[in-house]
Amino acid sequence: MSDAAPWLDDAEMETWLALIGVVMRLPGALDGQLRRDAELSYFEYVVLAGLEHAPDQTMRMSDLAFVCNGSLSRLSHVARRLEGEGLITRFACPTDGRSTLATLTDGGRERLATAAPGHVTLVRQLIFDELDEVEVRELGALAKRLLGRIQA
Repeated sequence: MSDAAPWLDDAEMETWLALIGVVMRLPGALDGQLRRDAELSYFEYVVLAGLEHAPDQTMRMSDLAFVCNGSLSRLSHVARRLEGEGLITRFACPTDGRSTLATLTDGGRERLATAAPGHVTLVRQLIFDELDEVEVRELGALAKRLLGRIQA
């Protein structure tokens, strides 16, 4: 170890360990609830939700992979399963033959409608029920700031 490294002080270390604990455990908690209640992984849910919020509920697979923070390879594997269940369809982009588009089906919308109440309830229980209105705004501002730095 180098003495020149800007080591974390005690308060920073405590904050870091708490943050990394949330980052590491939250996806598993969300995944478990979605698997139990909707037979979807958290990543599959994010794919369906991403398509639901896209114009015409359709998006290029490469853009969807970015939105879902997954590789195109992982998304392709998951999309094959979702397509097999009738939750999405994939087709060649009419304006760019090199791209594939994915679109949410009626079945996908129904699965989201089934999954969303339990998902939102858990998010509320794990995060927002613990915070007051000021803390929610503060957490949002901090998260946006950190995310912007990470994405840069």
